[in-house]
Amino acid sequence: MHQPANTSPQSTNQTLSDRNMDTSSTSNGGINYGHPNPSSTGQSHHYHSSSSSSHPSSLQSSTTGNYAQLSNGSDNSSHSSYTNNSNHIAVPKHEPMDYDSSNSTHHHPHLHPHYARNLTPNSLSVQTGSSNNNNNNNNNNNNGLIVNGSIEIPSNRVTVLRGHESEVFICAWNPTHDLLASGSGDSTARIWNLQGTREPEIILRHCIRRGDTQVPSNKDVTSLDWNPSGTQLATGSYDGYARIWSSDGNLVSTLGQHKGPIFALKWNKKGNYILSAGVDRTTIIWDANSGHCEQQFSFHTAPALDVDWQSDTTFASCSTDQKIHVCRLNELRPVKTFHGHQNEVNAIKWDPQGRLLASCSDDMTLKIWNMTKDTPVHNLQAHNKEIYTIKWSPTGPGTMNPNATLLLASASFDSTVRLWDVERGICQNTLVKHSEPVYSVSFSPDGRLLATGSFDKTIYIWDIARAEIVHSYRGTGGIFEVCWNSRGTRVGASASDGTVCVLDLRK
Repeated sequence: MHQPANTSPQSTNQTLSDRNMDTSSTSNGGINYGHPNPSSTGQSHHYHSSSSSSHPSSLQSSTTGNYAQLSNGSDNSSHSSYTNNSNHIAVPKHEPMDYDSSNSTHHHPHLHPHYARNLTPNSLSVQTGSSNNNNNNNNNNNNGLIVNGSIEIPSNRVTVLRGHESEVFICAWNPTHDLLASGSGDSTARIWNLQGTREPEIILRHCIRRGDTQVPSNKDVTSLDWNPSGTQLATGSYDGYARIWSSDGNLVSTLGQHKGPIFALKWNKKGNYILSAGVDRTTIIWDANSGHCEQQFSFHTAPALDVDWQSDTTFASCSTDQKIHVCRLNELRPVKTFHGHQNEVNAIKWDPQGRLLASCSDDMTLKIWNMTKDTPVHNLQAHNKEIYTIKWSPTGPGTMNPNATLLLASASFDSTVRLWDVERGICQNTLVKHSEPVYSVSFSPDGRLLATGSFDKTIYIWDIARAEIVHSYRGTGGIFEVCWNSRGTRVGASASDGTVCVLDLRK
């Protein structure tokens, strides 16, 4: 299903698809290279695929690197817009990682540039469901947020951040400050300061070495995640490396062990380990302090698409091989393997307590698992196309909202979002308003609102109790990701036209 751009290192006889969208290469003119930052040394690898491709990839690179570039810019309107004049760069040292993916076929990297479908307007059926899709004006005050007059968010409440030169697949708020990170097909991640200071964005550019020169790799940034304290950002790239950056843009470590693109990457709650998954069929636990590989798990037989921590040392992984493995640091075999999906498993998420594991698949089903059973606790079937991603509500026992019902939201290529009461195993509501695939869903921190983003260019904010839209925004590109800040006052979104937008929902 999902897909990143025209680059794809991969294992022999494995398929890996590229996005059906071109990515723009970026110029490094005017770059002032600084001193190399300490980093772990990437290992030398060679990739070759024997499969044919309808969209040949252009990736044939040796040695990947990256630097942080701080750009100076100006705000010319009510929408933020930045130019890219660098004055700071950090370049790590690497040994070559050599790929040959000129014959790669479509498959899908996971978590965030996974967009491998040919999507045409209104090409997917819209399921009518049980939700109340009232798109009329709302005059209710919802937890101090704007819910008055028209549900359309006015332009003076929207900040559009420009600077990326290709699709922006992912975005994530810093957990402690109003800093929004974004990752793009232009081979950069960016950190945008939205704390009211109008500071320029910090550009974290992923490079390859050509001779003695570092140049942009033109490989997608496929995943990113802030550590729990908000002091560091980890990024995963299609160039096969993960990187750790400080919040002010300095490169801390380069993590080189995967033999191909990284599709998912997450910090544990303690902040001492990073977990990554890639096309090379493996998952890796990294020591976040040293940048060293603590353990590599090689149990999947096809690309690993998603990972999620259950505890600080135990995690689940899913793959195109249709299996889910639960693994633990220092254990040599999976502590549990779940079988049941009939097609590739796109996403997995533990509930807030780490008791239930949800999975979604191209087989159009959701499954709920626990560690005491080999078969699913619930097999949830209602979507009529592939299910792209899932999110648990921050509600129920063990959360800040213990008296609210625990819900699971699922986003599908059938253009709908469904809300599931997992304890009862039923679909509580179907949110029917989008006209194209829904790529992202995100619960507000209090669990009362749900943001949904679709390739139809719209973002809807839903009141969960009423299953009604309370806010809407139509952007200029298909929406790949939506996310709430920690206070629940802003929604960030990344789009296919290279923009990042921030919706201000304060009164």
